[in-house]
Amino acid sequence: MQEKSGGRKDPWAGPTVEARRAREENFLTSERSNPDSPYYLGENHSFSRRAFLASGMAAMGAGVASSAMSATPAGAKNREVPPDPTKVQGEDTWADGGYGTRSQFETEIRTRPKTPTNQSSWTMTPLQNGLGIITPSGLHFERHHGGITTIDPSKHMLYVHGMVKQAKKFGMQDIRRFPSISRILFIECSGNGLTEWIKPTMKTVQGTHGLTSTSEWTGVPLATILNEVGVKPGAKWLLAEGGDAAVMTRSIPLDKALKDCFLAYGQNGEAIRPEQGYPLRLIVPGYEGNTHIKWLRRLEISDRPFMTREETSKYTDLLPNGKAVQFSFEMDAKSVITYPSGEMLLRGPGFYEITGLAWSGRGSIRKVEISVNGGKSWMEAKLQGPVLPICHTRFRFAWQWDGKECVLQSRCVDDTGYLQPALAELTKVRGTNGPLASVYHLNAIQSWKVASDGRVSNVHYS
Repeated sequence: MQEKSGGRKDPWAGPTVEARRAREENFLTSERSNPDSPYYLGENHSFSRRAFLASGMAAMGAGVASSAMSATPAGAKNREVPPDPTKVQGEDTWADGGYGTRSQFETEIRTRPKTPTNQSSWTMTPLQNGLGIITPSGLHFERHHGGITTIDPSKHMLYVHGMVKQAKKFGMQDIRRFPSISRILFIECSGNGLTEWIKPTMKTVQGTHGLTSTSEWTGVPLATILNEVGVKPGAKWLLAEGGDAAVMTRSIPLDKALKDCFLAYGQNGEAIRPEQGYPLRLIVPGYEGNTHIKWLRRLEISDRPFMTREETSKYTDLLPNGKAVQFSFEMDAKSVITYPSGEMLLRGPGFYEITGLAWSGRGSIRKVEISVNGGKSWMEAKLQGPVLPICHTRFRFAWQWDGKECVLQSRCVDDTGYLQPALAELTKVRGTNGPLASVYHLNAIQSWKVASDGRVSNVHYS
């Protein structure tokens, strides 16, 4: 096994990826001096927490919400810390105005790589800080094509028409009157990891895998709405359209729509956040993220796909022979070690618990295996319950590090029997022929090299 730096020209090299690397490095500069961060490098790099919060957050630049630019982390309220909390009264009840905030000592945020515009952009979930499998709503990844729209739910309408017996429109009150369901599901952007096809590019697991998150979604089965309008014989496809500036549209097979799709208005026990599609989002379990249309306003039923921009010039997979795979909806089985992962530091030989996430758009995770020698041998990890279909699954593995250089990898098997492939196996089929080749659906095994000094880095191994 040998580490590879990549021999082909990187199609993602240039101002955009360099800016993303710079943004990630700015983030790491602040995190390396934060004792509570997994990227903390030790006392030689430490300084006061107030200085960390002030300078570190400022270093993130335009990619961080303005509230994070001050001494208080985003989503928190700055409170004075008493020398002895048992000697003074605490904060007043309801001082938060009735909506809870997180501790000022928790600094996890989504990161946004520099993109040509702030409206057609994305933010990435800090997987390295995740606990369990649920992603807090405020840390759920984002992908927008025309910015985050603002919609008054009292005026929002969903129109359903096309090959139906009776076209109808539904207000939010109408939709909420139907029987509801709740499901815990992951969503993953099919561009998750797009910088990593040819050579290791981003340094952290947030940068390489942060376009996936898991939430509990609540809403109405799409089959219920389609039953209300009556689908005509011969109908096979459905067009979902969003109410944002991009008017995002995707074609969905009608069989899938009737099987398990639903119209979500709830996320993790409350209304969907604006950046997740408030007040209504289509959930398409197991399918690539951009089919989960946000700010859903229209459904059109047809006997054929609509061939929109997002399923012709975009979100298709060009193969080495020049042909493109279209409607590659399902997200294949994938896993990643989140601890230890890129840019972290192991403080000497001894016991460590390797942990991470595995998921599949085709069902449940059956097994996760860990390699500590670059894939020469594999050992089975423990799956932490609950293990649910189309959901992040947490895995854990007890590891005794001997202090020598090694390469950590994980691979998973879903309940269809599909085994997560090595990168070389995937590129053999998909190719790496320039910027028009492999972009989407990277589910290859991720490698993290642990150096003898404990520093962890992103590498390609074959």
